[in-house]
Amino acid sequence: MSGHHHAPTEANAPDNSRKAVTSRVAMVGMAVNIFLTIAQIIGGILTHSQALVADAMHTLSDLVGDIVVLFAAHHAGKAADANHPYGHGRIETLATVILGILLGGVAAAIFLQAWDRLAGDAPLVTPEPWAMAIAALAIIGKEGLYQYTVHVAKRISSPMLKASAWHHRSDAISSVLVLLAIGGAQLGFPWLDSVAAILVAIMIFYMAIQLILESTSELVDTGLDTQEVQDIRDFICAINGVESVHLLRTRRMGGRVLADVHLQVDGRISVSEGHHIGETVMYRLRKQFPSISDVVIHIDPEDDETVHPCKNLPSRAELLSTLQALPEAATLLASVDDLTLHYNGGKLQLEMVLKETPSAEVLAAFRHACGSIPLIEHVSFFTKIVH
Repeated sequence: MSGHHHAPTEANAPDNSRKAVTSRVAMVGMAVNIFLTIAQIIGGILTHSQALVADAMHTLSDLVGDIVVLFAAHHAGKAADANHPYGHGRIETLATVILGILLGGVAAAIFLQAWDRLAGDAPLVTPEPWAMAIAALAIIGKEGLYQYTVHVAKRISSPMLKASAWHHRSDAISSVLVLLAIGGAQLGFPWLDSVAAILVAIMIFYMAIQLILESTSELVDTGLDTQEVQDIRDFICAINGVESVHLLRTRRMGGRVLADVHLQVDGRISVSEGHHIGETVMYRLRKQFPSISDVVIHIDPEDDETVHPCKNLPSRAELLSTLQALPEAATLLASVDDLTLHYNGGKLQLEMVLKETPSAEVLAAFRHACGSIPLIEHVSFFTKIVH
């Protein structure tokens, strides 16, 4: 039993809407970063500030990141198809990994360049004072992008936009240190430029590792954390008709959570009642935990998580064929209106509804015949009453 209806939340918004929002954020980021990159490169050259030029390269990496976001938003927003029955949300996760790798590469480049400047013999050039104004402009622009992007990322539950937001924040921090370095250079400490760049590189590399680990854990189907799974389990067990949950598996896909649940219910209820219990669990689960967008529910009459006691029991057709071959049983089978089989504890329990009440001898003969079949644990007879 599977539910594919998405709960009406922003995290589970229609894919087209999610795609449009993500694309809009990427376009805004690209526009701002193009402006800042041009301003920093021109400003860095005119003011003789190596820090500004390096920061411009950092900003340029954001442009590449925005292009990746646009690409992922276009493809991740596609509807599910035959080859991708769960949708294309993992494209967003893969894009997050790419952004993390990009951040790591930028961090390495900044670190090596700054170390060369710090350890080299070439004299350090003191930048013009007005370079500080360009660095301040970059701080305002990048922090603004961070606040805007992280707000949207939380609203639509997008790890990819979260990664992009932190990329903007890393640029803002970089620009803060560039501003301080330029200021320090004006006071006679030009080496602060290189030290600041090294600190920025370390911070960026740390964020890159975090993003890569988080996204790769999703790609290998890492489940929700222990407490989240326990909360889901407790919620399900409190629903009327559920006796226990003996298997609960979760995994993430983009901003969504997928869950597989094995519910244990009373083994003697009807199939339709078991289905109703499963449907109730599915809808209440999605309402209580909006991030869960798809639930697959399996109904069990007993706990078969570690052992399967009924796997070798005969099917209905096989059982009837065996009973028909026994003369003592064949007589009663002709008057059976309905037969219900219960598979519990590695044994079969039969409930037989008869068209009319047979003689005690016929019933006794049938019970004796069933006694020769060790897999049959119990037989109950009922007479059909027609109003």
